[in-house]
Amino acid sequence: MKLIEEVWPTIRLFALTTFLWVSTSYSTHAQPFVTGLQGSAGSTVGPDGYLYVTEGMTGTVQRINATTGETSLFVEGLPPWIIGVGGAVDIAFIGDTAYVLVTLVNLFGEPSGLVNGVYRIDGPSSYTIIADLGAYSIENPPDTPFDFPTGVQWSIEKYRGGLIVSDGHHNRVLNVTQEGIISELRAFENVVPTGLDVSGYEIYLAQTGPAPHLPEDGKVVSFGPRSDQVALEASGASLLLDVEFGRGRSLYALSQGEWNGAFPGSSAIENDGALWEINDDGSLRLIEANINLPNSMEIIENDAYVVTLTGDVWRFENISSAPFGKGKGKP
Repeated sequence: MKLIEEVWPTIRLFALTTFLWVSTSYSTHAQPFVTGLQGSAGSTVGPDGYLYVTEGMTGTVQRINATTGETSLFVEGLPPWIIGVGGAVDIAFIGDTAYVLVTLVNLFGEPSGLVNGVYRIDGPSSYTIIADLGAYSIENPPDTPFDFPTGVQWSIEKYRGGLIVSDGHHNRVLNVTQEGIISELRAFENVVPTGLDVSGYEIYLAQTGPAPHLPEDGKVVSFGPRSDQVALEASGASLLLDVEFGRGRSLYALSQGEWNGAFPGSSAIENDGALWEINDDGSLRLIEANINLPNSMEIIENDAYVVTLTGDVWRFENISSAPFGKGKGKP
């Protein structure tokens, strides 16, 4: 078994939510909508229209009023991160039931009692582990090289009555039923799959590409459940971490920005993140620049809510182009 010190750079590569990257600098054009989150990572919009954000450091999920910014505790008691990354990294709803994705609390399948997997939320401080993704990954290793047999899961999304999960370390997307049956939906080469969104049966996936995370390696692709083909929707932004639909099927991508080059797994340089709209021809239209270390986003009505590694949520208003909004972006 490898020591944590030996594999730490690889941990940092696939778990960009590290507390060590927290900075106090902000985008200069506005004030954050919400501050003070601890190890903020993934997000979703709940059936009540509120924003839900996971906190890996504390093993909690916060419920945020998208109009006022008022924050309340939705669930606690999930496994917190144990190495400064991971823990509760994303959340999705099927109907009124929430499912939280937990990762990097068990690196090698050790008998610790901690599970990398999908946790169904049963109450404010209770849950049921419905899928042990770490155990599945050990039993079904990917074709691409890896350091952690349990994988490093990144994003979770509702799909066809169940859930899909991206694994940025094992380079694949997994399918998880509500009963906890796990299967491989799509495998990739070393593209580091990250954020997910769904339109009908079509899955949209962000990819950072391997270090040095060049702009041409930052891609948004789409694919269906029955076809081997993967369509390129857009490329050209460094460290693409999320993709979301907005009004009128407008499609948006979130990039963390230029890799700082310190070592494999280090973050983007500060204040270089950007929110992009994907045009019909695959080009990118800049909506917002100079975002500090963004990690995930949600679209509510015509506003984008961007969660950052610094523990903030930013709200960028009127993002959709005409006829769906004011179209604040630049060509």
